[in-house]
Amino acid sequence: MNLKFVSKSVDDTLRVAENIESEKFSNMVICLNGELGSGKTIFVKGFANALGIDENITSPTFNIIKEYPNGELPLYHMDVYRLDEVGDNIGIKDYYNKGGVTIIEWADLIKEELPDERLEITFKIVDEDSRILIFNPIGKIYEDLCESVL
Repeated sequence: MNLKFVSKSVDDTLRVAENIESEKFSNMVICLNGELGSGKTIFVKGFANALGIDENITSPTFNIIKEYPNGELPLYHMDVYRLDEVGDNIGIKDYYNKGGVTIIEWADLIKEELPDERLEITFKIVDEDSRILIFNPIGKIYEDLCESVL
C-alpha cells in the first residue's frame, strides 16, 4: 500500500509532517529516504514543531543522533548518511523502545537495523519547489495512520 502526496512548497511539507504528528504514538518510527535537498529535514522540522519542540532542528549528519526530550513525546532524530558500518555499538535499535518518536534520515542505508513495523516516506524532487512524497506504511498501525491523515 503506497500513498502519494504532492508537496508544492516547503509549507506543504511542513503541513503533512504536522498531520502525521497529530496521530503520533509512543515508539513510532518514521524512515525518510530521498536525495540531498529533497525535504527530509524540512519534514522533521514540521514534525518537531508540532510536538512542541522549539529548538532549531538541523540534520544530525555529523552527530548521527540528536535527542529532543522536551516535546509532547521525546524526538530522536537520526541521520545515518555518513555511517560506514552499522552495529550494536551505536545503539540505534535501542531508540525504538524508548517511548518517543524516532525519525531516521537515509534509513534505506540501514535496512537490516529497522524495526519490522514502521512508516517509510520517500521524497522525490520534481522541480525547485515541488516534491512527491511516497508513503509506505509497514504494519497495521502505520496503515491506519496514513488512512487518517492522507
